[in-house]
Amino acid sequence: MAAEQMRQAGETNAKILLEPAGRNTAPAIALAALCAMQHEADPILMVMPADHVVADARAFALSAQAGAGLAAAGQLVTFGIVPDRAETGYGYIKSGAAFEGAFKVDRFVEKPGAATAQTYLAEGGYYWNSGIFMFRASVYLAELGQHRPDILKACEAAVSGRTEDIDFTRFDEAAFLACPDESIDYAVMEHTHKSVVLPMDAGWSDIGSWSALWEASFKDARGNCEIGDVLSLEGQGNYISAGSRLVAAVGLEDMVVVETKDVVLVAPKARVQDVKALVSELKAAGRPEVAQHREVYRPWGKYDCVDVGARYQVKRITVNPGAKLSLQKHHHRAEHWVVVRGSAVVTKGESEIMLSENESTYIPLGEVHALANPGKIPLELIEVQSGSYLGEDDIVRIKDRYGRA
Repeated sequence: MAAEQMRQAGETNAKILLEPAGRNTAPAIALAALCAMQHEADPILMVMPADHVVADARAFALSAQAGAGLAAAGQLVTFGIVPDRAETGYGYIKSGAAFEGAFKVDRFVEKPGAATAQTYLAEGGYYWNSGIFMFRASVYLAELGQHRPDILKACEAAVSGRTEDIDFTRFDEAAFLACPDESIDYAVMEHTHKSVVLPMDAGWSDIGSWSALWEASFKDARGNCEIGDVLSLEGQGNYISAGSRLVAAVGLEDMVVVETKDVVLVAPKARVQDVKALVSELKAAGRPEVAQHREVYRPWGKYDCVDVGARYQVKRITVNPGAKLSLQKHHHRAEHWVVVRGSAVVTKGESEIMLSENESTYIPLGEVHALANPGKIPLELIEVQSGSYLGEDDIVRIKDRYGRA
């Protein structure tokens, strides 16, 4: 999805680093720093979480410029959000002595209780921990090597065994799986003498929960945020999102309703943090929704599994302009393709055919085949699979432009 968003934005030289598994922020940043050092002598890195919103872009940019100056001088900069309330959902940073327009970091503080958070707000000098950092790649790697050489060694081994394909850099799996799981706060920032906190007041929110997303979203006069096809009567203070169908609600108050193709979530805004407990229950029950989505993105586009039953499955397939699926075959299923939008070039064995809207073809079990979109608009087709086994692992790739096995 990230690669497709970059393509739509016109960025053709993006490099996306793919971890074989999650090992927290300290190793992730180490991989980025090591790769960046191979493309530029000693770049300044700005590290940001994906799940945040910034209301004042100009103030954010000015903070980033100030941080770049400190980073160029060899400091490890963390951006502390100026608090406007006694928030218990964030960790805090206690500032120390003033330092060149910022402050030395006194200490990092875990998420506090309500009374402690109120004390922090009253005392001043405490900032929300945004998880945003800026530093030279070499400085971070040096500090990581001093305080957690085991993490640095594992990441260096993972980078040395990397492979690249199109937008992606993939790291050696065995080396990275041996890496400890540790955050940058614990691994480096709490131990280094080079950490400084730079206050930022830019309307930042990490939107780390549905209630936080409601806070950051546009709301009507009754305090409702409604996204998609929503019909709500006599409700107030709700966050209602309809992803794929009509959501109708009557008399709801301070609720979160999120409808997706996979599942529907209904919870009071005050209880949305308990979603983690729901996920644990789903995992314990072995529910496929934890690991499998109905809509799945691929390097060439996406597919949506619209129906499935005994010995059959129906998918809506979208192929991006100029993209091509791998040359492949299946041992256990046959496929029918019907083009509903755009044009397709279909490889079947030794032959190649062109299909336009309302035209179709049949791929027998075991037939070597491929699908490409030669046009300038997305290709959309309906695929009907039939056979004894319909899993995604029944794909034998013979040739693939994206480097997949």
